[in-house]
Order: sequence, then C-alpha cells, then structure tokens
Amino acid sequence: MLLFTGLGNPGQDYSGNRHNAGFMALDVLAERHGFSAWKARGGAQTAEGRLGSHKILAIKPQSYMNKSGLPVAEAARFCKIPPENIFVFYDEIDLAAGKIRVKCGGGHGGHNGIRDIDRHLGTDYWRVRIGVGRPEQVIPGSRIDIHKWVLMDFTASERNGWLPDLLRAMADEAPLLAAHDEGSFMSRVAHLAPAPKIQTSESETGTGPDGKET
Repeated sequence: MLLFTGLGNPGQDYSGNRHNAGFMALDVLAERHGFSAWKARGGAQTAEGRLGSHKILAIKPQSYMNKSGLPVAEAARFCKIPPENIFVFYDEIDLAAGKIRVKCGGGHGGHNGIRDIDRHLGTDYWRVRIGVGRPEQVIPGSRIDIHKWVLMDFTASERNGWLPDLLRAMADEAPLLAAHDEGSFMSRVAHLAPAPKIQTSESETGTGPDGKET
C-alpha cells in the first residue's frame, strides 16, 4: 500500500488558497481514478483506491497546515507504510507557478506542513512539490508578504488556465508516481501541462482570509 498525502488548511474559507494546492491535487486524483468517497478518520479525510496494481490510501490532514505531521505519521504507522511509499503533495513558492518537482528526502524549505511531517516521520519520504511561485514572479513589482501570499486564492486566470490543466495532468499520470517512476511522471506532466509563460496581472489578484498560523 502507498500513502498519498495532500497538505492544506481545512474549511471552505481556505479551499481556494495557494496553500491548499496539495488538497486540490488529491481531490482531482481521487475523482479521476474512482477512489472511495472521502470520510473522516484519525484527524484526516481519507479515501482509498488503486493506481494500476498499487493500493492507495489518500489522506488530507484536518489539523491545519502547521500540525499536519501527526495525522500522516499515525496513518503510516497504522497501515505499516514505510517512508519510501509515502508521497506528500504540497505548494512550493520557490518553484515557478505551474511546475512540479518530485524528490525523496531533503529539507522543509520553510514550509510549515513539511516541517511538522519531518518532526513526526523523519525526512525519507517523497515530496511532490507544486509550484505556486513567489508574488513578485506572478505580479511584477509585488511586495506581498509570503505568509499572506500563500493564504490568498489563486487568481482567476490561474483557476481558468494552468492550475486545472496541471492538476488533471498530475492525476492522469499518477500511476507512474505509484510505480516509483518519478522521472517519467515529471516529464509527462510537463508535456501535458506546460508551465505558463505569461504573467498574470495585478488586477486579478485573489484574496484570502486571515487564519491560523501556516
């Protein structure tokens, strides 16, 4: 069995935030591959399904981003899933919007969800980084604070452009990820959903609520 984890903050107020890209990725993947309905279990929303010959447990921790680690670690221990079979999907500001990178191990890069998972699980799991870019890359000249940026919604042009294309491509090619063929997964997703080259305008900036520490 493999554990696919998406990171985000629970609740409708956060659902469109950049910080919820991991939740979004798992929602599309689970729907695309006919997973079971999401249900509450052990501090997380869980769904089960298959990708090729691999059984998948998908979870979305409901404990807010900076406390993501315990639900992930508990699910891994309960199902006896080793770190090399755990994939964590999350937003990455240091990756250009629309790009993805997959890597086993590494640092948390200041991401509080990953920081907490490292604390509870160690670092030898797979990270599926979903690029959301920095504010000055998306909005030229912007000086929006990073913590505010990730709690802002994706812009209208992102929601109608590269974001759904990327999420669909990731879902379509997820069997490659389950087979631990991360190189082919990244190549196929980049081919199906090329990262945008045109920057969005300032007038399309989304907004997000003030919330718990991310």
